[in-house]
Amino acid sequence: MKRNYTTHRQWMRRALELARVAGEAGEVPVGAVIVGGEGELIAEAENRRERDRDPTAHAEILALRFAGRKLGDWHLEACTLYVTLEPCPMCAGAIVQGRIGLLVYGADDPKTGTVRTVLNLPESAVSFHRPQVLGGILEGECRRQLQAWFSRHRR
Repeated sequence: MKRNYTTHRQWMRRALELARVAGEAGEVPVGAVIVGGEGELIAEAENRRERDRDPTAHAEILALRFAGRKLGDWHLEACTLYVTLEPCPMCAGAIVQGRIGLLVYGADDPKTGTVRTVLNLPESAVSFHRPQVLGGILEGECRRQLQAWFSRHRR
């Protein structure tokens, strides 16, 4: 299914809602949604590191796990992953391993972003799969949500 800017915004809004839920629960507000090749919702998740006491419980990792279980396959070439923040090294590695077809993210992460900002893991020599990447979808909303949360939690 061909995706357009309106579709990307729709799914990113859902990811932002999941991020809001995470933030209200005391988690860094990041949400992720995986959509199938026909435009159907496959999986969604928000950060759960604090609640699950699990350092790997990032929104992207959880969404990838749920998608694999739902589809009965870890090959996710036909899927699009929407996430509100540029993935970290662990998540970027999992995205490559899961063979996501398209990664769409909101805000760049100047500290740990490993898709475009700090380094580009999907395009590096260690990556056997290179997903398409589209950054900056609803970037302002994604960035404001994160900045507001960090501002409240640093006081």
